[in-house]
Amino acid sequence: MAGVKLGEWSVGVLECWVPQYPILQYSNTPIICGDTLMTQSKKAKSTAAKTAVARDERWLHFYRQMLKIRLFEEEVNQLYLGAKMPGLAHLYIGEEAVAVGMCEALRQDDYITSTHRGHGHCIAKGAAPDKMFAELLGKAAGYCRGKGGSMHIADQDTGNLGANAIVGGSAGMATGAAMSAQMRGSDQVAVCFFGDGALGQGLLYEAMNMASLWKLPVIYVCENNQYNEYTHYSETTAGGLTARAEAFGIHTESIDGQDVRAVHAAAQKSVEQARRGGGPAFLLCNTYRFHGHHVGDIDRAYYRSKREEEEWKTQRDPVKVFAQWLIKSN
Repeated sequence: MAGVKLGEWSVGVLECWVPQYPILQYSNTPIICGDTLMTQSKKAKSTAAKTAVARDERWLHFYRQMLKIRLFEEEVNQLYLGAKMPGLAHLYIGEEAVAVGMCEALRQDDYITSTHRGHGHCIAKGAAPDKMFAELLGKAAGYCRGKGGSMHIADQDTGNLGANAIVGGSAGMATGAAMSAQMRGSDQVAVCFFGDGALGQGLLYEAMNMASLWKLPVIYVCENNQYNEYTHYSETTAGGLTARAEAFGIHTESIDGQDVRAVHAAAQKSVEQARRGGGPAFLLCNTYRFHGHHVGDIDRAYYRSKREEEEWKTQRDPVKVFAQWLIKSN
């Protein structure tokens, strides 16, 4: 690995693996390898220094999680192109900051519900990539014994109640899970991930109405990746996006979904509110999918321009933006 030293940080590339992404190191330990957080620097002797190291390690964990999702999805794309994977997949590349920022604010026993574009949510909540690959390949070792495939992965051990191929279909599941937590007197929360296309589905509004009336501990996370499949959301969704949740008296917040720190800050606030009995929240995360609606959506010029895609990839890539912040901050 080649790299340059930046104080306690260094940045370089693993030329044999992922040359397109910065690889950050702290105390000469690559952060993207393995599943455990790095050890503290030997130089961190004071309490203040140890606190700073712990904070740095947490940010490194965020970066590693986002990169893990990115690499997983790139491999999924290769499996499809190589005709080794049955069916289609909907890649999460470009949206990693939303899943990681949100799920890092949750406990293992908290719930999430996912979407057809759900690999990132699963990994961010703690799913094992090998079991996910097995599921995608139709193998019995997969989370659903190979019968669910890309769009129906669930993992009860990590609180993942499942992905759903129906747009907005998991709104009732997440709201019901939140109701269960409230009735049982636990302080668990539920997070409902959905895309901007779900804002046209009635089930979402029925669920949000109920959640607001009963102050259920649920956070509705709208991943606005700009397109309802092949149509820009501005052509399908009238009025303001957050106004729809505000109509039910639900706390709403619009966030830069490419900034994992901004997503996490909003997530922490909403989760703490829900645990205290403060009711639901609606987080609008403005993001972008770098690939097509699904892996077979190759020629996208008829609904979005190459220039638009390149601007997001070069200027708004959540993995690279966060890596640059880490380097500049340390």
